[in-house]
Amino acid sequence: MKYYSTFAIFKNTWDQVACAYWQKYPNPYSKHVITEDLISRTVAGKKLISTRLLTKTNRLPKWGYGIFGNNAQHVCIVEESVVDPEKKSMTTYTHNIGYQKFMVVIEKCTYTPSDENKEWTECRKEAWIGSNLTGFSSLLSKFGYERFKANAPRSTKGLQYVIDRLFVPETIPNSNVASQLTLSTGDTLDRLTDAAKVKKAQGVAATKAMTGVAMAKKAQGVAATKAKVQEMSAKATSQTVPQL
Repeated sequence: MKYYSTFAIFKNTWDQVACAYWQKYPNPYSKHVITEDLISRTVAGKKLISTRLLTKTNRLPKWGYGIFGNNAQHVCIVEESVVDPEKKSMTTYTHNIGYQKFMVVIEKCTYTPSDENKEWTECRKEAWIGSNLTGFSSLLSKFGYERFKANAPRSTKGLQYVIDRLFVPETIPNSNVASQLTLSTGDTLDRLTDAAKVKKAQGVAATKAMTGVAMAKKAQGVAATKAKVQEMSAKATSQTVPQL
């Protein structure tokens, strides 16, 4: 039997992680999980004890179909969990109940507050993989080990995906990012202000030019009107006063 262990950190409180765990499926990283059903749930003392039945796809390599045929495409998994809110500990155990003769995978996950930061949660994941099929035990154990190792990060990403959708981060943006954002916004406002000043100056100049043209035309009109009035006055005088 092969043993595998890994460690993950969620930058979320234990309460958030424990709450999100029950809404883990569906998520984009666990499309192989087809169904989940609650079998039992009891409270022992202050601990919540649950048993669930999951159905997952069981994609085989090409050589696997020669051994199992096309009937081994789905497998049932039993998940048992113990949640202790006082100690802030959640432990889950899962194992397959189908095709145990060919391969057995037992997984244990423990979720507790991180020693590094009590506002974070750490998950220690352990797995035992083995096979009792004569002649294929080593091959199947190795295959199960490599598959579990490849899928472990996806499981973590799936839970983080659900956490992010349920809880809005309450952290303040990094000071450097905030200062860069402030500077960028200030630069943009300065450029907009300068552009507005240029347009205003251009508008004032254009207005002055138009006013000058209008005043010149007005002066020309006044001069022409005066000349016309003088001409008409001269004619009127010569017609009304007799020569003595």
